[in-house]
Amino acid sequence: MQKTGGQLVMLVAINGLLLVLGAIISGGTFLSLFNLQSMASQLPEIGLLAIGVMLAMCAGNGGIDLSGIALANLSGVLSAVIVSSFLSVSESETVFSLAFIFAAVSIGCAGGVINGLLISKLNITPILCTLGTQMAFMGLAVVVSGGKAVMVGSPALLSSIGNDMFLAVPISFLIFIIAAGLIAAALKFTPYGLWLMLMGTNPKAAVYAGFPRTGVLVATYAISGTLSGLAGVIIAARNVNVKFDYGSSYLLIAILIVVMAGVKPEGGYGRVVCVVLSAVALQLMSSLLNFGGLSNFVRDFAWGLLLLAFLAVGRYDLTGFLFPARGQPIPSVPIPHAPKQDN
Repeated sequence: MQKTGGQLVMLVAINGLLLVLGAIISGGTFLSLFNLQSMASQLPEIGLLAIGVMLAMCAGNGGIDLSGIALANLSGVLSAVIVSSFLSVSESETVFSLAFIFAAVSIGCAGGVINGLLISKLNITPILCTLGTQMAFMGLAVVVSGGKAVMVGSPALLSSIGNDMFLAVPISFLIFIIAAGLIAAALKFTPYGLWLMLMGTNPKAAVYAGFPRTGVLVATYAISGTLSGLAGVIIAARNVNVKFDYGSSYLLIAILIVVMAGVKPEGGYGRVVCVVLSAVALQLMSSLLNFGGLSNFVRDFAWGLLLLAFLAVGRYDLTGFLFPARGQPIPSVPIPHAPKQDN
């Protein structure tokens, strides 16, 4: 419980510190309503992918989903090509938007189910499996699109998702918060959440206890894929078109968000609220670097170093290393045994 609360408090403190630092550096411009809305509108797509990575890590056994952004791009590209083949934006913008959203989310879910079945049925190592499907999804998107951007347009509903506000909050950000809330509730109040965490903590014990390993893994990667499909919808809504190589650095950032949130790479622990706060912190850092005039290449370099730093902090007890006296256990005094008496 201390670790859980400590991680949450640390992330809240980091976000507060970044807001104060941004306000000082920018003279208050960083905290303007327009800038906060801009940051909130950029957060959902990467935040959804990060939650998917978190779920895969919680499953244990080296679980991870490297195919998230590739599947998101495939969902947008394939959905745009399929829906445009029998529907026109000019005829009915609402019908086109609903069909696009349904197709993209369904394609994402199907891709996640494929990942789950390959990992659970064929016992393929998750990192290798999702690396392979990442390449397959990207290749399929290239074939379908011919390597070019596919135009989705700006139908009213999609445009609202990508650009409009509700009570001064971007609609895409509200969608992200609702999705995060639903997954957090499922992890806390349903048997699936219990099975997922216990399976990540001790896979062998979970199998002997009769946990539905295949069902849990397939459901986990299906949810991750569904989030990728939803991210694909938001990407299309914000950018008017979709392309196979959008968000090339999103995978690194999603993993960094999850590691910052305190999710254990070996499985068995993770909190959605910490992932959300971690994603907010990364977005604040990114905006601060933009205010500093640094290029995207410098940002990617900084994200890589930050990821290594958090992995090191999570792996080793730095407090015990810096203050060895505090970390040393109190030596136990052996208790003498009475000598045995001969009968």
